[in-house]
Amino acid sequence: MDNIKIDKALLKSFAKYSKTDKVKATIQIINSFGPFIAIWILMYLSLDYSYWLTFGLGIINSFFLVRIFIIQHDCGHRTFLSNSKARAIIGYLCSLFSTIPYHYWSKSHHLHHSHNGQLEMRDIGDINTLTVTEFKLLNAWGKFKYRLYRSMIVMFVLGPIYYVVIHNRIPSINMDVFKNEKWRLWLNNFVLLSIFLTLGYFLGFGKFFLTHLTIIVLFSVIAIWFFYVQHQHEEAYKQWKDKWDYLTAALRGSTYYKVPGIFNWLTGNIGIHHIHHLNPAIPNYNLKKALAENPWVNQYVTILTFFESLKLASNKLWDESQQKMITFGEYYRLEKLGLV
Repeated sequence: MDNIKIDKALLKSFAKYSKTDKVKATIQIINSFGPFIAIWILMYLSLDYSYWLTFGLGIINSFFLVRIFIIQHDCGHRTFLSNSKARAIIGYLCSLFSTIPYHYWSKSHHLHHSHNGQLEMRDIGDINTLTVTEFKLLNAWGKFKYRLYRSMIVMFVLGPIYYVVIHNRIPSINMDVFKNEKWRLWLNNFVLLSIFLTLGYFLGFGKFFLTHLTIIVLFSVIAIWFFYVQHQHEEAYKQWKDKWDYLTAALRGSTYYKVPGIFNWLTGNIGIHHIHHLNPAIPNYNLKKALAENPWVNQYVTILTFFESLKLASNKLWDESQQKMITFGEYYRLEKLGLV
């Protein structure tokens, strides 16, 4: 697969969209936190009538939490606002709602952007994906574990819950650049626990945790699904470091998830993922404009609607020979024909 070549002037033109806007940022803070807090209160009160009503409100509120998390995500990319202190405060505040640690997660996410699609860096900030060759070399137990890991229930329900509730509490990345982040993570855990115990004491532990964990669980599923769709499509880009190219990884390795407008708004335009990877300094509220004024960029990217994206759930392995994602069924057919 040839690397994408684009005129440097066209690429530099994206820089103008990275300019932050205090008014847009303020409005987004208000229309994200305001509805979230209001619906949270309604969820808490609705527990006296029916949990199914609470759950229904939780679905709506989990999307507002995604919107809050996108603000956190932007602040971690050193965008959203020009003032670095304001970014740090807002990003950290968002993390107390999302429960995803601001500093630690932001650093791991930077690694994801700088190594997106590199086969050497699949274990940090990404969904681990084995190549066909790697899967073939596993013993029966290893294949069973990987198949279990890539199963629907683990990948899209249990995995997201584990990632948000447990994985992000433990400083598991052993790299020098993360040494100073470990104490911040433990401090973040302490702050979260203190807030939750305080709110639980005054609001009732059962009602508080049932309300908030409903949102967190639904949020985790939605967030991981969006991330999965953005990088696990059939025509994705995955290469070893010596052949890897940033521009190609940004465009071929990311999708344009063309969801209905309301969901695009609720998820902070993160579906415009190819442009986000092309220039992470562009705040989410400028992504639609960047896309509208540069339609040429779509010729290099996989465009998916929601219903088209559902088939991506069956993608399990990276086939280096075909340079695409394949299903387990496709793998075993190739194996039967002696092609792997």
